[in-house]
Amino acid sequence: MNHDILKRVISDQHETIKSAYIVKRDIELERNANYILIGLRRAGKSTLLYQRVRELINAGVDWNQIIYINFDDERLVGFNSNDFDDILEVASELTDKKHYYYFDEIQNIDGWEKFAVRMANQGHKVDITGSNAKMLSKEMYAALGGRYISKEVTPYSFKEYLRAKKYDQISHSSKETGILKNVFEQYFVYGGFPAILEFLNKREYLSNVFGKTLYTDIIAHNKVRHENGMKLLIKKIAESVMQDISHTKLQNILTGIGYKISKDIVIDYCQYCMDAYLLFSIKNYYASFVDKNSNPKYYFSDNGLLSLFIDDRRSALLENLVAIELTRRNKEYVYYLKGDKVDIDFYLSDSNTAIQVAYSIEDHNVFERETSNLIRFAKHSGSKCILKIITFEEEKKINIDGFAIEVVPISKFLLN
Repeated sequence: MNHDILKRVISDQHETIKSAYIVKRDIELERNANYILIGLRRAGKSTLLYQRVRELINAGVDWNQIIYINFDDERLVGFNSNDFDDILEVASELTDKKHYYYFDEIQNIDGWEKFAVRMANQGHKVDITGSNAKMLSKEMYAALGGRYISKEVTPYSFKEYLRAKKYDQISHSSKETGILKNVFEQYFVYGGFPAILEFLNKREYLSNVFGKTLYTDIIAHNKVRHENGMKLLIKKIAESVMQDISHTKLQNILTGIGYKISKDIVIDYCQYCMDAYLLFSIKNYYASFVDKNSNPKYYFSDNGLLSLFIDDRRSALLENLVAIELTRRNKEYVYYLKGDKVDIDFYLSDSNTAIQVAYSIEDHNVFERETSNLIRFAKHSGSKCILKIITFEEEKKINIDGFAIEVVPISKFLLN
């Protein structure tokens, strides 16, 4: 590979990083570890690398030590595995100091895995991102043998979204409280993709992200034969947010309208959606191992994507957003509870916390339903527990039969 071209690619990328507007992400990365950043398409993986580079520069690292190459660059057309050594030679020509390597969309080059392993074995500092279609986490583990840490990058949390809008230092004045409500409404409906802030037609942007994820990361990557069946499956899952749904039920829905798809294929299709980070699931803590895997609750990884499928179902958007935030904080301990006369939306097993989600509890029937489930859980828990109801904007303390229930508005829950 021509060394002058590689140097121009690296130099131009430096200018891109210098001029980029970077919102500091609340994602911790060890300075000396090697990472592969995975996650939903357009969630901000490349920008997180930009943040990482800026931190090194602020710590005194010279720009010539930063070897950042985006393999989507048209000047690298024709680059193949035999050219990887040219990158190391160019790095040595730029400086004899320690180098920091960043490779974007490296999956475009066949044989990249062997190069990545060799770089790690030789003690180089390397971070990698790539499209989901060729760099799913299970594939990376097999290819890289644990030499890299896999880190999931999600769209903005609400804290990060406020930071991006430059409202993270907002006060509690009436005017700024109104601004905060307006900003939250945008986040609530259109989600937290970093680039969504730049678009006036946010729905069009979301449709493009969904289309790219669907056709590239799901259908093409997995050679899905029933394209329309896959689309309908995703739509039915969107309509079923807030409910546990069995794969048998999904199969019956599809076969009932003419798609002859087996239950095993339905299971595969759901897994493809999760592999592409379009969906995630939580399981019933009370269920047996078999039932845990057959009756999950599915959620979308970003509210904006869910909003493409539902017409102003704000209760569904509210629960989906709570699910996103809980799994962002610690997904290993997030479940739902169903059984033994208890129906709890979310259960955090590490803190024995039961959470109900209701858009409003002003209606007497809703109040009774949500609180009675929490009280039944508390009475059967046998140990100290935490009880919460997350609403859209209501806040209060409730005490029933000696059990305290905290009612928290969603915006406060997201910012705590």
